[in-house]
Amino acid sequence: MAEVLANNLRFHVHRLPGDRAHPTVVFLHGLVVDNLSSFYATLAVPAARAGHDVVLYDLRGHGRTERPATGYDTGTAVQDLTALLAALGIDERPAHLIGNSYGGTIALHTALARPDLVAGLVLVEAPLNGPWIENMLDTLSVAALALEDSQVPQELSSLGARKAARLTATADDLLNRTSLIDDIAGSRPFTPEDFARVRCPVLAVCGEHSELVPGARELARHAPHCTVRVIPGLGHDVLQGGTEELRQAVLDRLAGAGRQPDAERAEAVVV
Repeated sequence: MAEVLANNLRFHVHRLPGDRAHPTVVFLHGLVVDNLSSFYATLAVPAARAGHDVVLYDLRGHGRTERPATGYDTGTAVQDLTALLAALGIDERPAHLIGNSYGGTIALHTALARPDLVAGLVLVEAPLNGPWIENMLDTLSVAALALEDSQVPQELSSLGARKAARLTATADDLLNRTSLIDDIAGSRPFTPEDFARVRCPVLAVCGEHSELVPGARELARHAPHCTVRVIPGLGHDVLQGGTEELRQAVLDRLAGAGRQPDAERAEAVVV
């Protein structure tokens, strides 16, 4: 574990060095109560054991990364990531980005803004359409009201539930004392034209019952090298509920990373 200064912010980073013959893999987690730990045992360690140089980091304001009052828009998130890659000295060749939930949105924005830095994408339950933003804003706003002036973190701490207390306190800070909700409200949904500009190979993974499946299939209709995998019986909980299937799909994708993009399929696949 280390603190890395990038884009004038201290980021909490965990790196699992691998073989230079393998591509670097960067993991991006989801919003508010998520952090790099959700990837550690599920995908990061298996990727490292397969020889990949693995980078995990807590997003701005999350986990143990510094929590400024502003800068939670996707544009700044892309700047954070590109500055972090430069600070780590791994921006000389493209990396594979694996994003869960909102981390997938950041990964896709990065591929559009800096295609030179992105060799491939794995988007796990990534919100790619406008309705998700509206639903998420409603959820976050309700949570913010519930946490405002709440004594729950202190009560959890007094009961010995320190991890839960820490996560709850982080959520309260992010939702009530930063611009996160306003920044997400100002997000511009992806367009078909955006999807058509994605040139790297993409694997989009969704749960069968997820509201995000239509967005993933829309991406596959327009992005030239996109495959969609839908895991039966799951919703938004693919990372935890479908770990084995997801892990194998990710390792297979990384193992085939040397293939040329035109070998990728651009249709949706249901597994």
